[in-house]
Parts: sequence; structure tokens; C-alpha cells
Amino acid sequence: MNIEIILSLLSALCSLIGSLGGILVTSKLNLYRLEQLEKKVDKHNHLVERMYEIEKTVTTATSLYDEEIKVINHRISDLEQDSR
Repeated sequence: MNIEIILSLLSALCSLIGSLGGILVTSKLNLYRLEQLEKKVDKHNHLVERMYEIEKTVTTATSLYDEEIKVINHRISDLEQDSR
């Protein structure tokens, strides 16, 4: 065989190996970044769930306080009427 043919085949083989290596490295990096992004999304979703529970608690407490304020205002009105 001619030396030019051997060199061109060797060059093509090295190019192929380099390209496949680059593809594998890029694939692993993308997989790692995707896993990190999924972790962040999970943390965010957990935060949203916790905030929803807090909002329910605050809403319940607010309605209870509103009811207590109504009762207190009614008692004050009764006391004011009794004192007259």
C-alpha cells in the first residue's frame, strides 16, 4: 500500500475516535447538568408546596381572628349600651 493511503486512513480513524470521544464527553456533561437542574426544580416544587400549606394556615388563622374581632366588637357594643 502507498504511504499516502495509510496516512489518510490513520487520519480518518483518529478523526473518528476524536469525534466519538467529544460526543461522549458532551453527553456526560449534559446529563450531569440535567440532573442538577432536576434537583433545583425539586427544591422549588417543595418550596411551593410548603408555601401552599402556610397560606392555608394563615387563611384559617385570619378567618378565626376576624371572627374573634367581630365577637369582641359585639361585646364592646353591648357594654357601651349597658353603661348608658
